[in-house]
Amino acid sequence: MKPIFDIPLWADGKIPFARPEDSKLKEHVLDSEDGIERVTDVTVPTLSFYRATGKTPRPVVLICPGGGYSILAWNHEGTDIAAWLNSNGISAALLKYRCPGRREAAFADAARAMRIVRSKASEWNIDPFKAGIIGFSAGAHLAGRVCNPAPGQEPYERADSADEFDFRPDYSFIIYPAYYDRENLGLDPDMHVSSKTPPAFIMQAEDDTSLVDSSIAYFMALKRERIPSELHMFSHGGHGYGMFKNGNPTAVWPELAMKWFAGDIMKSPVW
Repeated sequence: MKPIFDIPLWADGKIPFARPEDSKLKEHVLDSEDGIERVTDVTVPTLSFYRATGKTPRPVVLICPGGGYSILAWNHEGTDIAAWLNSNGISAALLKYRCPGRREAAFADAARAMRIVRSKASEWNIDPFKAGIIGFSAGAHLAGRVCNPAPGQEPYERADSADEFDFRPDYSFIIYPAYYDRENLGLDPDMHVSSKTPPAFIMQAEDDTSLVDSSIAYFMALKRERIPSELHMFSHGGHGYGMFKNGNPTAVWPELAMKWFAGDIMKSPVW
């Protein structure tokens, strides 16, 4: 089945957190010499759906590319991730959330995207009870916010029947996260970890400069709430590599993630 591209998240003229200056911005891809497609000036968020092959309903994962909330690393943390998920029998929904500098808008976009995915379960042949999220860097921070809303928090005013679905994922892949930690391994106050927080696969490298404590802070918060989680900390690997096969120890993360998914989420080597 061909992917379904650029599914609008919001009705025309009803985009929460819209700004008057949005009309002056034009979404574009920045010039690049490293092969990474960097999308910015996103004012109209969308979802693209990549359906995995299979007769039975497929698990599905919402993809949140990274980019410091300034850009979206569209290929190696986006479309390449969708291909990897599909190759493992998992459908993928790639989120194009608003940027730059639109954290609350991005939170609304991600929550709305999770609801739309679950609302399309029958049409898209997906299991709404095996709907997860994966994020990279700032996208991992966004994924964490969707996993850990404040009690009763609504990221936006409900608009239609899709908003009757839960936006909290069933599981998460938190890949070299950013912005989670505070002083003495405290947690970002926007992360309301509780007994409702979904299980997490977390990975990072020790040489990920100032961001390395994000993984540790989140893992410790999950541990306090007895949330089943798996943390992989590598000696080196840096940041922002996505699906690159760069020879660093961190390059094995996709295989480790699938082993965790099979054992902890699907409880089976096949699905």
